Amino acid sequence: MTDHGLTLEEFLGDWTMSRRIADRLGGGTGRLDGRARFSPDGAGGLVMEESGRLQMQDGPALDATRRYLWRAGEGGVIEVLYADGRRFHRIVPDRLMPDDTHLCEPDLYHVSYDFTGWPVWRTVWRVVGPRKNYRMVTEYRRLAP
Repeated sequence: MTDHGLTLEEFLGDWTMSRRIADRLGGGTGRLDGRARFSPDGAGGLVMEESGRLQMQDGPALDATRRYLWRAGEGGVIEVLYADGRRFHRIVPDRLMPDDTHLCEPDLYHVSYDFTGWPVWRTVWRVVGPRKNYRMVTEYRRLAP
């Protein structure tokens, strides 16, 4: 991590990820263990691809994948976009614990990043809405090259 915060390039590579989900509405819990890969997208940004095995309480284990685009914004801000290019949220990397919100009617998504243990880092998502109320914590650890 540089003195002025993280840059996109510092995320390049493969990471293990461990996610815990607590559904406060239904009372269930879940976990996902897998990998995250940050790779160049050819347009100056990164593609973040997550894949793993999702186990919710007593349900069957499922393969799970996600894909996001990470872009450099003004002032060093990292813009996180959905795979189709729509805005999702942003990271202000000169803070060790940045946060942001995303309104996806009727649900509100709030994310907190924690870079204090870099290169181990975590996200905490809190999602609330009429049919959603869960907390999701993910820890990322860089894999050796």
